[in-house]
Amino acid sequence: MNEHDFERQLKTDGFQEIEYQKLDPRPGKGRHRHHFEIRGLVISGTFVVRQTGEPVVYRSGQVFSVAEGELHDEWIEAEGAHVLVGRKFSGGRS
Repeated sequence: MNEHDFERQLKTDGFQEIEYQKLDPRPGKGRHRHHFEIRGLVISGTFVVRQTGEPVVYRSGQVFSVAEGELHDEWIEAEGAHVLVGRKFSGGRS
């Protein structure tokens, strides 16, 4: 999926905050939750998410998502990552 189509799909699906992020390599933040749903498209680099089982590695062109309130961890591999992410708040925050 290309960036334009992904951004359009985020808007269609009700994601209110949409932004590009350049992420430097870093270890996991530790298991945590967000008060929003998040969905992201990896543009370059590697983004890793562990939800309930083994970590899942996302690379260029792949989409990751974490439901609101879901316990997870994420980290960025050595090459860093560029991602396009959207956040959807259940309260309809804009």
